[in-house]
Amino acid sequence: MKPYKFLTIAFMSTGLLMSSCINDLDTVPTDKKIISSATVFNDPQAYKQILAKLYGAFTLTGQRGEFGQPELSAPDEGTTSFLRGYFNVQEVTTDECINAWGDGGLVEYHGMLWSDANGYVNLMYQRIFINISYCNEYIRSVQPRVAGLSEPLKTEVTKYLAEARFLRALYYYYAMDLWGNVPFVTDADKTGAFIPKQISRPELFAYIESELNAIAPTMAAPRSNEYGRADQAAAWMLLAKMYLNAEVYLGKGHPKYSECIDNCKKIINAGYTLHPKYNELFLADNHKWSNEIILPIAEDGNNTRNYGGMTYIIHAETGGTMDYANVYGIPAGPWAGNRFTGAFVSKFPDVTGTADKRAMIHTDGQVSLEIDHPNQFQEGYLCTKYRNVTSTNQPGQNGTFVDTDFPLFRLADVYLMYAEAVKRGGAGGDLATAVSLVNKIRERAYGNTSGNITAANLTLDFLLDERGRELYWECHRRTDLIRFDKFTGSAYLWDWKGNVKAGAATDAHFNLFPIPAADMAINTNLVQNTGY
Repeated sequence: MKPYKFLTIAFMSTGLLMSSCINDLDTVPTDKKIISSATVFNDPQAYKQILAKLYGAFTLTGQRGEFGQPELSAPDEGTTSFLRGYFNVQEVTTDECINAWGDGGLVEYHGMLWSDANGYVNLMYQRIFINISYCNEYIRSVQPRVAGLSEPLKTEVTKYLAEARFLRALYYYYAMDLWGNVPFVTDADKTGAFIPKQISRPELFAYIESELNAIAPTMAAPRSNEYGRADQAAAWMLLAKMYLNAEVYLGKGHPKYSECIDNCKKIINAGYTLHPKYNELFLADNHKWSNEIILPIAEDGNNTRNYGGMTYIIHAETGGTMDYANVYGIPAGPWAGNRFTGAFVSKFPDVTGTADKRAMIHTDGQVSLEIDHPNQFQEGYLCTKYRNVTSTNQPGQNGTFVDTDFPLFRLADVYLMYAEAVKRGGAGGDLATAVSLVNKIRERAYGNTSGNITAANLTLDFLLDERGRELYWECHRRTDLIRFDKFTGSAYLWDWKGNVKAGAATDAHFNLFPIPAADMAINTNLVQNTGY
């Protein structure tokens, strides 16, 4: 078992509790063996245990380990994992990743051919909104009980509530980013069957912003919470990301770059530091690097078993001549799925990682950099970023299910957001600091100052490429390309964009995903996104 307990022991004990809470709201059962929301909190430990369920929903797929009691219905339960689905929408749709399985839904992702019938769009939508419902139920059930609690439990549960509200805000952020105008339900809404109203993207932006500002003061101070739980820095990080993308969410002419800088500065001044070795941020003991990783999605090979999450990311990146058993820590075998496009590989000065150590690229045994046949894994270069081995080359606990945590928020992203917000005209920052922060990242990458830049080099185009080099396969790319007006259209083409080998222009409506046809058929309050 990994050294943190919150997300290992509690993960495995809360599925039934949350299910009972949702299905038996405030109903006192006559059978004392049945747990409902009316009785579950008779045990003070339940407040924290069920909070762990909310965090577990980042990666877990059901109530029974790897499969068997899924929360969502799909032929492959692993595809219902939030992290697996989010990786696909943010990476496989871009220049950073192309899948080789010939899976129709993923082919549609990379080719920008999806419709409201795409199964993966539907699963991502369902996962986000079931996770929101879990948060709502926790808040609805716990909030009325806080006043009657005694210290120190009262103070702790107040923090738990703030974290639940943060997680709800985070999931609504993802919904806002992916779909724009979405169904909206909070703990203030009554339980039971009803048709949710649709909230506009600007209204949802304002709601998330107000929630984060309201809860931040009651969250744990930066770096003082248990590993894997959100603190004030996580709230500031989410605000910074929203403000950086405000002209996407609110429309051109509504910038919030100054607010982005303000929140980045709070994080920078909170004591975080870059970890000296970039590659160690993505290994099986990366829980040790909370000096840089602000908020992870925690994994444990024995206690968070599922075929989504980091298990998917690591297995899908491996194949070909890779030594998957010894170097990647997955003797159960590779899945030979995801690799880079040639367009993305060209962002690095060389593919060996000699100059820029962030270029973790496998070329041995690959037929070519060029991808003539997307379903041939041997075409294109492979990613070696994530591995289920520790920084001392010890294998993870399990040969199939991995220990490697996903770095959802980390400090290097904060540095790059600060620099971009300065370049886009935000007040409260300065160009010299922006250059210095970027050079800190590049000095780690190069091992010296040979990769350092000057103020003249710090252009927006450079920053987009640098974000790719630093943050690839960390679920930023789609959002970044949209912000730079390079996701759709013809301003930037990559291999098989538009389902054409050389890349082709795509329509702007693909900047948003469609609300799934199944939900449109049920909820008469919804208006579909333009173009679908």
